[in-house]
Parts: sequence; structure tokens; C-alpha cells
Amino acid sequence: MARRRRQQLERVLGANALFATAYGNVGSSIYYALGLTASIALGLTPVVFIISGLIFAATAATYAEGTVRYPEAGGSSSFARHAFNELVSFGAAWAQMLNYVITVAISVIFVPHYLSIFWEPLRTNPWDIIVGIICTWLLVTLNIVGIREAASLNIFLAVLDFATQLLLVAIGFTLIFSPHTLTSNIHLGVAPSWSSFALAVPVAMIAYTGIETVSNLAEEARDPVRSIPRAISWVAVAVFAIYFTLPFIALSAMPVTKQGGKYITQLGEDPPKGFKNDPVLGLVENLGLHGHVLSAAKVYVGILAATILFIATNAGVIGASRITYSMASYRQLPENFRRLHPRLRTPWLSLVVFAGAAPTAFLLSGQVDFLGRMYAFGAMLSFTIAHVAVTALRYRKRDDELVFRAKPNVTIGGVSWPLFAILGGLGTGIAWLVVVIQDAPTRYAGLGWLVSGFAFYWLYRRRWVRAPLSETLRAPVVIGPGAALEYRNILVPIAPGYPSDEATDIACRLAAERGARVIAVTVVEVPLDLPLDAYLPEQVEEANRQLDEARAIGASYGLGVVGRLIRARSAGRAIVDEAERRGSEIVVMGAPRRHRGTRRAIFGETVDFVLKHAPTRVMVAAGAQAT
Repeated sequence: MARRRRQQLERVLGANALFATAYGNVGSSIYYALGLTASIALGLTPVVFIISGLIFAATAATYAEGTVRYPEAGGSSSFARHAFNELVSFGAAWAQMLNYVITVAISVIFVPHYLSIFWEPLRTNPWDIIVGIICTWLLVTLNIVGIREAASLNIFLAVLDFATQLLLVAIGFTLIFSPHTLTSNIHLGVAPSWSSFALAVPVAMIAYTGIETVSNLAEEARDPVRSIPRAISWVAVAVFAIYFTLPFIALSAMPVTKQGGKYITQLGEDPPKGFKNDPVLGLVENLGLHGHVLSAAKVYVGILAATILFIATNAGVIGASRITYSMASYRQLPENFRRLHPRLRTPWLSLVVFAGAAPTAFLLSGQVDFLGRMYAFGAMLSFTIAHVAVTALRYRKRDDELVFRAKPNVTIGGVSWPLFAILGGLGTGIAWLVVVIQDAPTRYAGLGWLVSGFAFYWLYRRRWVRAPLSETLRAPVVIGPGAALEYRNILVPIAPGYPSDEATDIACRLAAERGARVIAVTVVEVPLDLPLDAYLPEQVEEANRQLDEARAIGASYGLGVVGRLIRARSAGRAIVDEAERRGSEIVVMGAPRRHRGTRRAIFGETVDFVLKHAPTRVMVAAGAQAT
């Protein structure tokens, strides 16, 4: 084999990359959450965002622990599968699906709102609906064709977006911030009423659309033990910082006033008199800027917001297809949703149905308030299931060694109970009940979504799969022409002393021929006398070097190899568990290079263990004997 030049590659999907990707999605919500929440909470909008931020902090801790424990796409659905059964997992997944559908709808309908700086009718119906539907199907088409986002562009825009929001806060505190105005905005029990205040809290949670992003990217995180908790914590802190400050500035600029016997704020009023449809543009317009500076600022913010929201829409499109693929892999949806287009190699059916048709149906309502409350319905349910699942896992698997344990906790009866999950679950559960009880359209639409989903699940499981509703099943591996497997997920364990180059090369050839994904895995074996998250710089550095070598080989075939570092007590067991968790169709690994005359296991202990216990096919690339 020709010797390849080693390439120095970026440590992709570490904490920095995960943070930038997640913030690009979560941070986009400021462009609609501010107005939708202010329309209900009025002068208490800052307080509502603080309360929802505390609930989100608890939710972030739950997702950090659950995702590190089970680093796979699925989020709350995955947690529920391990804690309970497939029926509960389906409920979480179906609620997540609603989140993604609404994320697409609510993000894309605000794109024309911010582009209204160029043409005023885009702020209102029907033009925002028309442009939103066009943008949705454009993105669906691009994803079916297989055009990928530029990760570096997304990171740049996320940083630019965060910097812009901080700049608006700084300018606002300098020019218009008024504590007296903020206190005058508050009319306890009147504007808003206590029932409206309670409803505003779950609606404000739309400020945190996209927390599932980190969970869905967990499969591609280089070192999930360290990168995932850091990324989620950074996202929580950054978003909370914006929502803790920007509402104070916005309500200083557009205070609550009484008109016609009714308390209102321009921030939450419909156009043309208010800025509910483009609240950040309303903030810019009322910052005290004038002339060319104001015009330039409006154009800049309008274009940036539209771009960020367009990318957030695309993230929702991708998320919908990913959760669909995961659900079909576990026989929660028909196999057709899992199949790829024979030429384009993309999940075209899931994109058309759940990223195109479903969001379009919600877009036709043209009601941004309804979309916001529907997101709150799905998100609060999904988050509650996640909290309950992590709490149940702490109890049911109390003897498991956790590589990461979120805080705070309290030990009672020999169980380390997660206070963050318990309190977070109470918060999200109550918030979900508030939405269901108070808002009739959301109640009927949301419960209708759940009933239709469970009815289809029952019918599919009973009539087609003929399996119990609670049983976890993996979809069978597809057999293609010539009795060859249709490889979609190829696992390549790499380690010192093994011919990893040969194994990776073979895996990349298979992937290039069949449109599969290659996952390179290296295991850092942690001694029993050390915790699994122990600081092992030399071993981690060597593991990262091996993963970079694998990525370099993949690059020579035009493939993006996913690198994964796993901390475990046993390399063989870790490889088998990873293959089972990912549903890999084949494991390609090298046998150790043995010296002549030595007597060891046929292929080495690790390879022999994988051959014996792997739930899938194993291909061994034997290296040359050492002399």
C-alpha cells in the first residue's frame, strides 16, 4: 500500500464546534421568542425569561448526563428506551418530531419578516406564508439532492450572531436602559394576569429551540465525556446571558402603555403598529439611532437575522430526517422512512413527509402565536420525559459506573438522586399542563398529533411488525444484489500494534462503493483504580493521532470519517457495545502484528472477543508478521 502523507486535521466536533453548532440553532430563537413572549408577559417578560432559563439550565444538565451516558442520536427518545421501553421511547420521539416540524415552520415564517426591510408586505400574511413555504421546499430539495452545509460558515455566523446580540445589549445599556421604565411596566396580576404569566413561561421556552442539536451530534463527537457537557454548559450560559439582558433593553425601548383600556407593548403587538413579527428590528428602530446609522443597522440586522433563521430552518429539516431515520431503525416507523434514495443516497421520503409536508401544514395557519405554543407543547413533553428517564436510570441502574454525573445530587437510600432532573421535570411537566389547560387550539392540535401518532404506532406494530408495543426491535439489515450487505454504517476499531491503516482503507473502499458512513473508534482502556473520566493526556493524545490518521485515509477517498474516542475498562466490550448501539452492518478491524514464534490468541484477545460477541459481521484485515 502506498504510504500516505500524514495530514494535520482539526479536532472536529469538540466542545468548541459543538457549542458553535448548537448556539447557531438555539441563538436564532431570539428573533421570534422575544416578541411572542412579550405579547403575553408584557412588563414581566424579563422575569419570565429568567424562570424559563432556570428550567432550561436543569434541562441542559439532564441532556448532558443522558447524552454522555448514551452518545447516540435520539435525545429523550434514547433515554426513555434505556430507562423504560419502546412505547415510552416512541412518545418522546413523536414529541421531538413535533419540535422539529414546528422549528422548521416557526423559523422559516420569520425569514420574510426580517426581509421586510426591503418590501413591507413580507411582514404579514399571506406573503410570509408564501415565502416560508417556498423556502421550506427549497431546503427539502437541497437536502434530497445532498448539498451539505458549510460547517465553517455556520460557526462564523453563530459567532457573528452572538457578537451582534452583545453589541445591541451594550448600545442599549448605554443609550436607553431605564430602571424606572422597567418598574413602571409592571402591573402585578393585571398586565399580565397570573394565568397569562403562567402561560408565558412555557412559551418562553421557545427561546431554547435546538437543545436536541448537541444530542443528535453526539454520535460524531470526538470525546463525548469532555466535549458534550462543556458544549451544553456553554450554550446554556451564552443563551441565558442574552435572555437575561436583552428583554430589559427591549422593554426600556418599547415600554408597556395603556391604550383603550388595555395594556400593550409595541414589542408584542402585531404589525403594522407593533414588532411581534420582527422584535429585534423593532429594538434596533427604538435604540435611539438616527439617519444613515439607523438605516445601516436595520439592513445589517435584517439580513443577519434572515440568514440565521434560514440556517436554523435547515437544521430543523436535517433534525426531522435524523429522528425519522432513528425511529425507523427501531421499528417505530415503517422501513421505507429509513431507506435512502438509490442514486442520491439521502432519506428522501422522510424529508418530503416530515420536513416538507408537515411544516407546510402548520405554516398554512399563518399564526405565529399558535406555532410558538405548539412548540411549547412538544418541547415540554419531550423535556419532561427526558428528566423522568434520567431520574429512573439513576434508580434502576444505581450500580452502573457513570463516566459523567451532572450536579446537584442528593443521596437517599443508596441512590444518588439527580435534583436537577427532578426539579426540571416538575418545571417542564407543570409548564406542559399549563399549555394544555389554557390554550384550546394548542390542546386539540397537540393531543391530536399524539393520538394520531400512537394510533399509527399501534397499527404498524400489531399488523405489520407483529410485535409487542413495548419491545425494542432493530430493523433488519437490508440484503442487496449478489447477497452483499447494503452497508450504511461501518465501524473501524483502531489501536496501536494493529494494522489500522489496512482496516480503514478497506472500510473506506466499501463506503465509497455503497454510500456508507465510516466510524473510526479508538478505546482508551482506563485501569480499575482510576475513574473513567480520569485525566490521561498521553493516551488521549495518541488516540487523537490515530483518529486523525483514519480521517486522512478517508479524505483520500473523499469521505468524512467520524472519529470517536471511548473510555472503557475493556476494549473488546467497548467495541461490541458501540457496534450494537450504532446498528453497524459490519466491523472492519485489523489483527495485531505478531512476532514469529509467539503463541497468542488467533487474532489477539480484543479481535477474538469482537468475533465472538459482535452482533454483526466482522471483517479482519490481518497485518504482516513481524520478523
